[in-house]
Amino acid sequence: MSINHPTEEELELTGLHGSSELDASLPDADKEITAFDRLVEKAGQLCAWLVLVAMLISVYEVIARYLFNSPTIWAHETTIFLVAAIFALGGPYALARNRHIQINILHDKLPHNMQKWLRLLNLLIGIGFCIAIGYAAWVLSYNATHTPAGDWRLQTSGSSWDSPLPAYTKIIILLSIVLMAVQLLVRLGAFFRRKP
Repeated sequence: MSINHPTEEELELTGLHGSSELDASLPDADKEITAFDRLVEKAGQLCAWLVLVAMLISVYEVIARYLFNSPTIWAHETTIFLVAAIFALGGPYALARNRHIQINILHDKLPHNMQKWLRLLNLLIGIGFCIAIGYAAWVLSYNATHTPAGDWRLQTSGSSWDSPLPAYTKIIILLSIVLMAVQLLVRLGAFFRRKP
């Protein structure tokens, strides 16, 4: 069975490109990708291996449980943590690749000068969103890592394993939001440095 790979012409028609390198044919939004975004993209590609790790842990659990009648106490929580981390880190990765959900009907119909101001508004709204949700993530992370008296302790799952993975999950969510905010701030700086 042979696999037919799409030609460059077919990729162009679908709006997909064979490489992550930027070229003149990409839409303006893709030209906004910064060096920091490329770094986040590389880190995201490394984090994608967590999917394989989660799958291997799940396979191990199934084999241990059903073939050897020896279930683990750690596999389920670890898999949930890994998938949650992958999900949280997907936000900065999608932003780095400019592949988040975008509705460009209005944007595409506006003159170029107005598109520029709409992109600025989008950046400012994105930064505001990151500040708001970042505050909520900070509160969750702080509460997951401190007692009400302010002493350091990690929130645990309360299961028989009682792992600190819930605290780590909340920390990763906070770090992902901070990373997205930095990405947007870097893009904001690039927006004002760009020549008209």
